[in-house]
Amino acid sequence: MKSKLILTCIMVAISLSLYACSLAPKQVSVEASCDDFMSDQHISKEVEVAVDGSLTVTLCSNPSTGFQWSESAQISDHTVLEQVDHKFMSPKREPPPPPGTPGQEVWTFKALKEGTSTVSMEYSRPWESGAKATWTFVLTVVVE
Repeated sequence: MKSKLILTCIMVAISLSLYACSLAPKQVSVEASCDDFMSDQHISKEVEVAVDGSLTVTLCSNPSTGFQWSESAQISDHTVLEQVDHKFMSPKREPPPPPGTPGQEVWTFKALKEGTSTVSMEYSRPWESGAKATWTFVLTVVVE
């Protein structure tokens, strides 16, 4: 009887451990700094997020140079992932930083259903003859 109880406890512990390990996080954040882009202009990453979870992507940005990230991310499968927000955040320092100091652009996404989708952004000068895709960021998102 005692060995049966111990075996049951072990099985429950293993099951809970496997279940906990298989859960994708509800909130995921991914970031790439200016230093990251200086060493590699084309960055690719992969993340896992749970269904109904949120994903935040934060990338270095300096609009004073004439460059900007795409307003809307290119999403390969809109049934899996949806962009819900995009904003520029200037650096917050005391005293205020000098003009030309880089800030960050932040995108927020919602995971809609299980599947895989790719999110792509380009850092370019938007005018017709401006530089295109100077920096790129590609994120493969696995929604579980």
